[in-house]
Amino acid sequence: MTSQLVRPTTGAVRRDARQKVTGEARYAADRTPPGCLHACPVPATAARGRVTAVHADAVLKLPGVRAVLTHENAPRLGGADDPTLLLLQDDRVPHRGWYVAVVVADTPEIAREAAEALGVDYAVEDHDVLLRPDHPDLYTPEEANGGHPAVRERGDFAEAFAASPVRLDATYSMSALHNHPMEPHASTAHWEDDGLTVYDSSQGASTVRDVLAGLFGLPPERVTVVSAFVGGGFGSKGTPRPPCVLAAMASRHTGRPVRLVLPRRELAAVVGHRAPTVQRVRIGASGEGVISALSHEVVTQTSAVKEFVEQAAVPARTMYTSPHSFTGHRVVALDVPSPSWMRAPGEASGMYALESAMDELAGAAGVDPVELRLRNEPDAEPDSGRPFSSRGLADCLREGARRFGWEGRDPRPGVRRDGDLLWGTGVASATYPVLLSPSKASAQADPDGRYTVRVDATDIGTGARTVLAQIAAEALGVPLDSVGVELGSSGLPDAPVAGGSSGTGSWGWAVHKACTALRETLAGRSGPLPPGGVTAEADTEEETGRESPYARHAFGAHFAEVRVDAVTGEVRVSRLLGVYAAGRILNSRTARSQFIGGMTMGLGMALTEHSTMDPAFGDYTERDLASYHVPACADVPEIQAHWLDEHDPHLNPMGSKGIGEIGIVGTAAAIANAVHHATGVRLRELPLTPDRLLPHLPA
Repeated sequence: MTSQLVRPTTGAVRRDARQKVTGEARYAADRTPPGCLHACPVPATAARGRVTAVHADAVLKLPGVRAVLTHENAPRLGGADDPTLLLLQDDRVPHRGWYVAVVVADTPEIAREAAEALGVDYAVEDHDVLLRPDHPDLYTPEEANGGHPAVRERGDFAEAFAASPVRLDATYSMSALHNHPMEPHASTAHWEDDGLTVYDSSQGASTVRDVLAGLFGLPPERVTVVSAFVGGGFGSKGTPRPPCVLAAMASRHTGRPVRLVLPRRELAAVVGHRAPTVQRVRIGASGEGVISALSHEVVTQTSAVKEFVEQAAVPARTMYTSPHSFTGHRVVALDVPSPSWMRAPGEASGMYALESAMDELAGAAGVDPVELRLRNEPDAEPDSGRPFSSRGLADCLREGARRFGWEGRDPRPGVRRDGDLLWGTGVASATYPVLLSPSKASAQADPDGRYTVRVDATDIGTGARTVLAQIAAEALGVPLDSVGVELGSSGLPDAPVAGGSSGTGSWGWAVHKACTALRETLAGRSGPLPPGGVTAEADTEEETGRESPYARHAFGAHFAEVRVDAVTGEVRVSRLLGVYAAGRILNSRTARSQFIGGMTMGLGMALTEHSTMDPAFGDYTERDLASYHVPACADVPEIQAHWLDEHDPHLNPMGSKGIGEIGIVGTAAAIANAVHHATGVRLRELPLTPDRLLPHLPA
């Protein structure tokens, strides 16, 4: 592997830019077929129990109300791997916010008013919604998210830790976090000729099609799902969610098209979230800071509906030299909404704890935090023993330190002050795995010299249309403006979801393969093309199914400068820098957008974002953007993203790694470490809000 710094260059302009700013782009909630009705779901107001009565008669008498669906009259659904989608099938209430009815009416306003007026009676049961590290029902699952073993052990951690000259034992915690994409979750469903068409706000139309086909007992070819434009998801739209199921049920019941748009206040309960975690990190090291023993133990929660275990201890299996290691997860099933994917699940929360611990270890060993990480660079992936396909972390740390002006930093915490402002700087590493899934694609050459690539990829705002066109043009050896891209419909060649930073790598491989085959076909032809053109198809199931002998990861380094107001406790990030080693960057414009977007989200994780569980009410209290504080432009006055030109031949034909999530990984730790450097106060619970900091600050 060779890495050298490459300055961002001008990339291809986003192809959907004009469509979005002019309103031409059509989202799921923009679809209103003729005769369309509108649905509004009714969330449970009990934290646990059963529905004993639904008083639908009064609501059905209201003008414009067409139907009320409950567990007593809703269409029956088939089996599902995801039980969060088995809605209105029985009277149980597993958590507050679980949908117990759907009102269908002529207008959204009538549907909403009728839903609020619908009376529902419950037999309420005691509920348990609080995560505690000593909860009596904690258990060790078989797997964590992503199929990772819940527990991994190498060597003898306890003995090596006890014998280490420098030891750290610290516990870090963070509350639940919610995704809150700009576009609401929405679906418009229409049954016609015993087939189903759904316009859905989803990160993967093919997946939604397959799930709906199973739920409604249809062959997949009789279900069409369109997700042409999606206004963000961050994982919350990575699997089918209630809107597509409820809209399809209401449409089947009424015989009319039905549109359903979730209000933001209901998202916290039904579309997933990042579960809270309590993470204990123990590190034993030599006097020079070289790690000999590393333990990362995670306690988290899941729901009583579906097991989902945030794999927060998994990054510790990749990052640093650790001949003796223990990493494990324990989980408790509570009466809470089901957690799910949120940008960089596992890595974002796990690396906050690990990188905070590395900063504390650096202080205990008297070693510069950047140098400490360099001293613990492994020769191969510690957990698997496989060589890295490329590992640019050291180069990212060195280049980031140079750009940030790290050299000469006074390591003493709490000594730099300007009036009421305490200044500090911090660093953290980042990693994210290279994930690839099978994908199909087709490429067509037409007689007029145009080319069309077709793949059921979903552009969730990342610029997939643009980057896939670039991949196709390069493989075909033709100008970029001669290539068109069709995506976002299950009627196109199947493709995996836009998630896990795997979209471009997976779809792009199939596109590259199809275009390469088309180019070879055209090279063997003579004369004009037929009126219908020439098409080549590709499927990468065989290639992506091969087990790689390499450990494949992207890496990065984050540097943060903060100013903490000693009077108010407010933290302001004055500078934020990220340097990444993520393979070949295919488009500098879209890449920079992804990197700084992730970094901004990491800033929110560190300072403003949290979801508080009300133990009596049994639900999260921050349920809108007035109470759940996401960062605004004013919160990030200077944010920079750079990358290395990393050549890795062991990935895919493009040489690219995913970039959508690594920007958030490590950012929160870098900011938290900077806050400690500024104040001398080490708080181990996120977010670092003024009320938590202020009691510990000097006058």
